[in-house]
Amino acid sequence: MSQSVSNHESRTSLADYRTALTTRAARRPAVASVLARLPIAMIGISALLYVQRETGSFAVAGLVSAGSLVGVSVGAVVQGRLIDRFGPTRPLLVVSFLLALSMTALVTAIESHAATAVLVALGATTGLSEPMVGSASRALWGRLLPPGGPRNAAFSYEAISMEVFFILGPGVAGLLVMAPWAGTGLVLGVALQFTGAVLFALSPVVRAWGPSSASHGSLLGALASPGMRTLAVAALGFGVVIGFVEVAVPAAATEAGSPSTGGLLLSAWSLSSVAFGVAYSLRPWPRQLGLRLPVLLGGFGALVALLAWPSSLWGLALMMLLAGALITPQSTAHSTTIEVVAPSGTAAEAFGWVLTAVTLGLAAGQSISGYVVEHAGPGAAFLAASVAGLVLAFVVWLLRGTVRAARPAPVPELVNA
Repeated sequence: MSQSVSNHESRTSLADYRTALTTRAARRPAVASVLARLPIAMIGISALLYVQRETGSFAVAGLVSAGSLVGVSVGAVVQGRLIDRFGPTRPLLVVSFLLALSMTALVTAIESHAATAVLVALGATTGLSEPMVGSASRALWGRLLPPGGPRNAAFSYEAISMEVFFILGPGVAGLLVMAPWAGTGLVLGVALQFTGAVLFALSPVVRAWGPSSASHGSLLGALASPGMRTLAVAALGFGVVIGFVEVAVPAAATEAGSPSTGGLLLSAWSLSSVAFGVAYSLRPWPRQLGLRLPVLLGGFGALVALLAWPSSLWGLALMMLLAGALITPQSTAHSTTIEVVAPSGTAAEAFGWVLTAVTLGLAAGQSISGYVVEHAGPGAAFLAASVAGLVLAFVVWLLRGTVRAARPAPVPELVNA
């Protein structure tokens, strides 16, 4: 991870994607990772809609969802550090079984109409036990591929595939919440995630990822790097904006008399995100990573303001398509920046910190958005999301000089592919 910033700004070609995705050692964990990550968006939206259906309150649903995201944010860092130190297999297997137990408790509490505090606590416990297959999968590419185009293409693939999951997840969640039992989507999503995580943890190349001999002297770990802290602020802003929108859009659909459309509308901006994400990876801009982070976040915040303009769900869908164009480019920029700024031996933890920042932003955005929606309407929540994104983009711009190479580190031993 000691390459200079310029080495990570070279364009990615379609041939690089082919090289990355045909790497033999990556096939089994890549398939398992898809299975584990496929329901990520489905679980979150299913939980939000399920709680809202049972309690009748978007504010309560937003708090429970926020509690889950806070749990994810803590679990991401803890699991990332454990994965870096001991390898992924044991940590992922343990948390997968904890996920099954905690989700059972959460569903039971929702069905028994437990107090909001109980639901929030169980939501946090469930989030804490969510297997961090995404962090392990992205870190695994650094062990399978040397620095350069194919590795950058692999990171782009991770971001693009995640957006595909965000296309499918909300739409499926919106449909399944209309099933005879509103918790169907939540349980199905967890079952898929559990299966994928276990298969990923037990794949040969992942089991061969043994304990690390790197030093872990700093309590801050990956976050000891100033560049990582700047990246965390950018990721926080990214999460805040999305969190606002993920509550405001279903609320706008409900206000328009079509609650099941909320999940489909959230899928709309992932459609443009995937399409534009591929094009952006072939010609990223701005060229400097230090500028790329604030420009992409600021542009995203500005586009989200347009969601307050339409007076119909069709108009909102069109604006969602426009705003979504900058989602995947930000995710790809985050992964590329980690390659530059993260200290050696902290790859999985570094991805965990980014996920933590995003999920904390989601938690903040969702909880505040629920309040704004109930007191001022969805339009006000969209405008608040825009202001928050622009403010945090300005902070990242002030810190842009910290996005530079971390201390020199040996390149990790590559797995024979």
